Amino acid sequence: MEGSLFLVLKVMAIAVNFSAQALRQRTFPRAMADLALNPLPSQTSRRLELKRTKKQPNGVAIKKQEQNKLTYNRGVSSVMSSSNSDIESILGQPSAAETIKDFYMCINEKNLKGLEGYISEACYIEDCSFYNPFNGKREVIHFFYLLMGSMGQNVKFIIEHICEGDSFTAGVNWHLEWKQTQIPFTRGCSFYECSEEGEILVIKKARIIIESPLKPGGVVLVLLKNVTTIFDEFPQVAEWFLKSPNVILQWLLKIYAIFVAPLINPLLAGYVRIGKFMAGLFALAIKIVVYISRIFSR
Repeated sequence: MEGSLFLVLKVMAIAVNFSAQALRQRTFPRAMADLALNPLPSQTSRRLELKRTKKQPNGVAIKKQEQNKLTYNRGVSSVMSSSNSDIESILGQPSAAETIKDFYMCINEKNLKGLEGYISEACYIEDCSFYNPFNGKREVIHFFYLLMGSMGQNVKFIIEHICEGDSFTAGVNWHLEWKQTQIPFTRGCSFYECSEEGEILVIKKARIIIESPLKPGGVVLVLLKNVTTIFDEFPQVAEWFLKSPNVILQWLLKIYAIFVAPLINPLLAGYVRIGKFMAGLFALAIKIVVYISRIFSR
């Protein structure tokens, strides 16, 4: 009885072992074959794919974050993503956004020589605070030289937002800060168009819009209504004005220089001298107060 029971148990063990080996032989080669047919994407193949998909035939650059997920039998997933900076580092050329960031860094560091490398020879900058644009690298560099001199040592450009349209355009919102404190009425936005020069991007065209310290409010709407009414009444004059607004401004400046400036300029010069004198007195008073406070603090 015991011998027959032993034989039955041995036969059952052999059957179980045989079925396990058969199951392993059926599943393991299939898994290896699937792995061989569908290998995991390597970092190198991923980068080559990014290079191939960087530009379409029409030349429009594609910038987007890609994310691929591979799910295994036990629920383990591997996520591979690539950002814009990764794409640019692969291609060896900075984007328009990175170029503009470096451009503002040169302004903050008063690095005029480094700034020259970001300006195209045919650069055209339109600052809405000036009547005439700056055309050519020489005029643009001179403008930024005066700007950096006006900023002093503690005023910095702070970029709030920067957006890219494609590989060659970028828009920036910024403001000025003095020792990490925002200066009122110094907010602005700039729009840049870049071009390729060799393996770098340079600024070809820009438009700068600065916040006005004057806040006319509803007066602007009244003026706009009056102007549009005149345009509708005299369409020919309106077309002439819209095609050549600088001509009218130049005539107004000439009239001002001939009839108004001889009367106004001496008064303005006197106010400027009085303002400088008052500023000097105010600075002296502050120094005296600081000196007295230091004496009493001891």
